[in-house]
Amino acid sequence: MLKPHVLLNQQSSCPFAAKSTVLFPWHTPFASNKLIDRKRENRSIKKNAHKVQCCVRGESSKLNAVASPSVPAPLAASSSGKTIKIAATVIVQITDEGLLDYIDNIMGRKIILQLVPAEKNSQKPVRGKAYKKGMEDDNDIEYKCELDVPEGFGEVGGVLIENKHTKEIYVRRVYLDGFDDGRITVSCKSFVEPSTKEKTINRIFFTNKSYLPSQTPSGLLEYRADDLFALRGNGTGERKFGDRIYDYDVYDDLGNPDKYKDPEKDKDLIRQVLGGSSEFPYPRRCRTGRPHCKNDKYAESIPEGNFYVPRDEEFSEVKMESHTEKTESGTRHAFVPGLKNLFIGNELGFPYFTAIDELFNEDDDLSEEFQKKLKNIFRKIVTFLPFTAKEVLRFGTPQLLDRDKFVWIKDEEFGRQTLAGINPLSIQLVEEWPLKSNLDPAIYGPPESAITTEVVEMVMLGRITVEQAIKEKKLFVVDYCDLLLPYVYKVRDLGRTNLYGTRALFFRTPLNTLKPIAIELVRPKGRGKDQWKEVYLPGWDSTSGWLWKLAKAQFLALDSGYHQLISHWLRTHCSVEPYVIATNRQLSALHPIYRLLKPYLRYTMKINALARQGLINADGIIESTFSPGKYSMEISSAAYKELWRFDHEGLPADLIKRGMAEKDPNSSTGVKLTIEDYPYANDGLILWTSIKEWVKAYVNHYYPDASLIESDYEINNWWTEIRTVGHGDKKDEPWWPKLENQDDLTEILVTIIWVASGHHAAVNFGQYDYAGYIPNRPTISRTKMPNEEKTDEVWKSFLSRPEDEILSCYPTPTQAAKVLATLSALSNHSPDEEYIGQEPEPSWAEDEVINRAFEKFHNRMLELEGIVDVRNSDHKLKNRTGAGVMPYQFFKPKSEPGITSKGVPNSVSI
Repeated sequence: MLKPHVLLNQQSSCPFAAKSTVLFPWHTPFASNKLIDRKRENRSIKKNAHKVQCCVRGESSKLNAVASPSVPAPLAASSSGKTIKIAATVIVQITDEGLLDYIDNIMGRKIILQLVPAEKNSQKPVRGKAYKKGMEDDNDIEYKCELDVPEGFGEVGGVLIENKHTKEIYVRRVYLDGFDDGRITVSCKSFVEPSTKEKTINRIFFTNKSYLPSQTPSGLLEYRADDLFALRGNGTGERKFGDRIYDYDVYDDLGNPDKYKDPEKDKDLIRQVLGGSSEFPYPRRCRTGRPHCKNDKYAESIPEGNFYVPRDEEFSEVKMESHTEKTESGTRHAFVPGLKNLFIGNELGFPYFTAIDELFNEDDDLSEEFQKKLKNIFRKIVTFLPFTAKEVLRFGTPQLLDRDKFVWIKDEEFGRQTLAGINPLSIQLVEEWPLKSNLDPAIYGPPESAITTEVVEMVMLGRITVEQAIKEKKLFVVDYCDLLLPYVYKVRDLGRTNLYGTRALFFRTPLNTLKPIAIELVRPKGRGKDQWKEVYLPGWDSTSGWLWKLAKAQFLALDSGYHQLISHWLRTHCSVEPYVIATNRQLSALHPIYRLLKPYLRYTMKINALARQGLINADGIIESTFSPGKYSMEISSAAYKELWRFDHEGLPADLIKRGMAEKDPNSSTGVKLTIEDYPYANDGLILWTSIKEWVKAYVNHYYPDASLIESDYEINNWWTEIRTVGHGDKKDEPWWPKLENQDDLTEILVTIIWVASGHHAAVNFGQYDYAGYIPNRPTISRTKMPNEEKTDEVWKSFLSRPEDEILSCYPTPTQAAKVLATLSALSNHSPDEEYIGQEPEPSWAEDEVINRAFEKFHNRMLELEGIVDVRNSDHKLKNRTGAGVMPYQFFKPKSEPGITSKGVPNSVSI
């Protein structure tokens, strides 16, 4: 697939536009702006880079009178000659000691600092050489030097750092002590590459004072533009580890058609490119620039190592160790179920329900029979295994199973989890009757649902009519029919998996709980067959009771796929990545909105890159363990096309769209809930309104007048790039919010922060505890319903042993183990997790107004913690309390490390 790139030649009121021809490059197939000659641009970049090197080394006296884009030329010295001594301390994070570190220490490698004045002045550059002097704490090294700063130097606007070591360093912060106004702290939190003989690298780090573009001091103007320009790149070449370039691309690396070097085998690993077309629209990912595959000219090749992300988007060492340990632990736990499949066959499921229980460490030891088989058949291979060490070979018991072993059977729990489980985003109010599909009946069959008025009123025993129930807002539905029906035959052709169009109907009881009353499964017409649809009801006899359990398993498998692919991946991970890219490309590190958003975008690009390598890729975890198989990502593209709207991603708008709330100006949250006991919405709305109060105070502080937003070309370019590039396949939609005043900007920012924090926490961190026990939330249905094609043999088998029918529908032991290992890693909090409202960014803390606003936000998070505890002890709230019921804690802001089913990290970080 061709990937055209163009550059946006910014024609704004930028005060330094005349000095820098191309300040805002846009590499996108959607921009219609004037093309810029690429060769001329590259020559300019090389020329400017050469000037920077010469200036820093003092190699060219001719350049001393010429301003470089990166380093202003030194001007005449102060006539007074008076200076003050400033103690500079650079805090560098310790990395694993190695030969290079040893050599660096012996040779006295250094860090060169240069102070950058906020306003241009007539002083010489103030430089110093900082050497390693000691430790700040167990994790950080101090580099120190003294700087002689002329009296008339003025306010410090930033520091230039040059790394003279032989490898990169991670700079946490710089302290400057000795100024009359006290210590200046420059927060860095970034990797700095080493300079070489061929290339001198000076990184600018600004002080913690934020500026809108129009307010930028004269001494920082060119640094501001130049730093942004470096982060955008030029849209060409393959990105390498250590690069800091942010750019866009389509999802063309989900397949791996060169894996086996055999065209016949590799064709099964070709996947549809997502993004860049009206048929398969999608958000954009980070561009890596890898070459295309030999067996698929539209696909990007897969590297042997990790996928590229900009250097500062990589996990910290602590985060990577935690993620790796959890992943390896899950793999180790998956070893036993994998061996079991060798004994019973890859296509066979669990032989009995107690075999599922053996996945977990609630029993003392592995079964004696299984140990014997392991020892006899695999003695030489697995002699290293400590058979009595249950914690090595088994998964931890999910909290849901630990509380109630029979939870999966209960209809009341089925209903409760639609409001308080890990996918509370699909339930919606029934506002039109009868239920029907919007798909073409000529292709898929009659659109009317088989859940008729007569069926519903029969289940309700005539106590209420459908008309009355709809009027009183008592009927609710989860409906996946239109999304899944186009894929039913495609998925069935894969073998070993099954798909239906499906919907489930619920009735709101006087206790504000949901009672499931019907599940519909639909097979569209096609392949010479008529449309088949069947409604299953809670059983009044043994046969209908088991059919209901089977229908629930089918529905829950499809709900699990929707949750993982759409509620989780698409609406958080995938949709947030363009916000990360645009923020780094269009907002300077000096910009107050960049500094607001930065903690809420942490680690997202890295975890998404890991997902493309092992989770959502061809033959990855999702494809091998969820019902849609190789069509999983295509279905997420279909959902993006039909369902995703930025203006509906905020919590109140989402609830109103689904009929789960209505606007209420008298409510503190702005809405009134349709179901009063809706834990996701109850707690989530407190978090939403708290975020909104915090962001509104922040925005109004920096933008006291709407005209400042209009004149801020960085924030306008940022929002334009998100709409027309990051989510460019939807650039022409009329629903995109406008950016004209403070309220517009606040709503946009709150939506982004909510999705990255609250929304993601609600659908992610409870996955192991809720979905770890396979019968509660199976990920795949491997068989059809026994009455779809009711042969005598199938029906007889079902009647004689219905338990076997449901077990054969569930994932195999190997599939289950893969799912458990994955959910264990995804549900885990890292020790270095940053939780919402807990710690202020340095730039927030140093601004008195912003610090007060954050303190208020922090206190609101403490209040939310207490509110959640109180609600979880209120026995009138049946959706979060009761016998065997898991308390709803997903919006408790803080958590200890590990799997806790609580805690709201700032960002999509796992």
